[in-house]
Amino acid sequence: MSSTAAKLMLSRLRDHGVEHVFGIVGREAAAILFDEVDGIDFVLTRHEFTAGVMADVMARLTNRPQACFATLGPGATNLSTGVATSALDRSAVIALAAQSESHDYFPNDTHQCVDTVGVMKPLTKYAAQLERPGDIVDLVDSAVQAATVEPLGPSFLSLPVDLLGAKVENPIASQAPSSAVRGVVDPNWQAELARVVPLLENAKHPVLVVGSATIRAGGVAALRKFVERLNIPVITTYTAKGVLPSDHPLNYGAISGYMDGILDFPALDTLFGPADLLITLGYDYAEDLRPGMWVKGDPKTVVRVSPTPNPIPRVFRPDVDVVVDPVSFLAGLEQATASLPAKTPHDIAPLRARIAEFLSDPKEYPDGMRVHQVIDTMNSALRGGTFVSDIGYFRHYGVLFAKADQPYGFLTSAGCSSFGYGLPAAMAAQMARPTEPVFLIAGDGGFHSNSADLETAARLNLPIVMVVVNNSRNGLIELYQNLGHGRSHNPAVGFADVDFVQLAQANGVEAVRAEDRTSLASALHKGLELRRPFLIEVPIAYEFSSGGFDALDV
Repeated sequence: MSSTAAKLMLSRLRDHGVEHVFGIVGREAAAILFDEVDGIDFVLTRHEFTAGVMADVMARLTNRPQACFATLGPGATNLSTGVATSALDRSAVIALAAQSESHDYFPNDTHQCVDTVGVMKPLTKYAAQLERPGDIVDLVDSAVQAATVEPLGPSFLSLPVDLLGAKVENPIASQAPSSAVRGVVDPNWQAELARVVPLLENAKHPVLVVGSATIRAGGVAALRKFVERLNIPVITTYTAKGVLPSDHPLNYGAISGYMDGILDFPALDTLFGPADLLITLGYDYAEDLRPGMWVKGDPKTVVRVSPTPNPIPRVFRPDVDVVVDPVSFLAGLEQATASLPAKTPHDIAPLRARIAEFLSDPKEYPDGMRVHQVIDTMNSALRGGTFVSDIGYFRHYGVLFAKADQPYGFLTSAGCSSFGYGLPAAMAAQMARPTEPVFLIAGDGGFHSNSADLETAARLNLPIVMVVVNNSRNGLIELYQNLGHGRSHNPAVGFADVDFVQLAQANGVEAVRAEDRTSLASALHKGLELRRPFLIEVPIAYEFSSGGFDALDV
């Protein structure tokens, strides 16, 4: 009995729960067709970065490893930004790339031959090159095991073309090890938990600061039960939005360092000022909620709960550090505080009133809509489903205002902030949640950096509704120009006008232009009804203020 290394690789990936491989194939097509194994499909993208992000988001939403593939040389280097995205955004991605034949492997001397293991090693948790065809199953297992230990991240396998297509005689069948998410457990974690109990008992205004590791651990239901029993408010990082529904009274929202400036209101002081105990549950510094943002008002005791040891003690020194998965911590805390009376959350009514006032802005602006008006209109149209944001100044409006009513109901590249993330993330979200609507907001800069994959959305007939907010500029960079210099410099931020309606239509996607709330609402509802890809171009403008952005410097 024999098989090929390619078939064994695909079969082992399927054993680990992989159903799709996203990517672009090169001359290694002579060694692998990607139809060798039933139950695992190849999804052709227009760019390798798209493939990496789609694997990243699919892994996030399924909570199991997913795969992407690139050809040798420039295919692999193109893939590296998608790999970096999954590294900083904590997704278990198995990145694969072809390599020159084993007998012709001379990096930087052989045609298209790059030391891709060397390129990928700093970005991944495991990187190796196949040296013997019979090792392929073990390599896949090692890659998955590394990727699924907290903090989750990518693994990389380099696959010489001749070895990928080689026969493997009498392959050894073995049961796939678990690919469930795992973390570190400090044997003394219960002693640290015991220190938290009196802190919680004595706290007047405790707050939970929740990160995405809580979702990955399956802790959302336990979190909700705990905070509802003790009446403790929840603040989240960008991608932990949705652990409580958007309208839940204990949901105090997601945090952005831009929020005081956007709202022209002391939001961070309102949220954190009265708090005397912060429990950071599944906290990850990479998710961009920095400790300097919560050092407001009253003195605070800070408890860190994470499935990994603290990697940044120089900038984050918690008073109590509990190294355990969030589910075990919540279970222990639930039992230890069973008789504790409910707390009285500190009041954030002024902030909520300011947000309501800000979003309801009825003004019509001659130079284009404002982003908060666009997001408010999108919120009204999107009932449930997934709200995806690309990267740009508008993203921080999304962090603050986009509604999310389920875990990962709001998706963005919180850790890596990968420009062009939005379209592939929305496509993967729609594949992972085929019966739910998916809305995307993207700026003209980020969207056009990866707009070739409009054709992919059309080919796969993924019914995402794309809103491109277009000011023909890199708005976030213009903000920083104004913060640093009090003015902007157009050659560094300004683009020529792009007609995104025609661009979408050229790629087989129906599109319209909307210039006010009424036309945007109508277009959004049309997009939802179409059940195929639909793009809406919305002219916008920003009004930059130099105040309220002090939190960006902490």
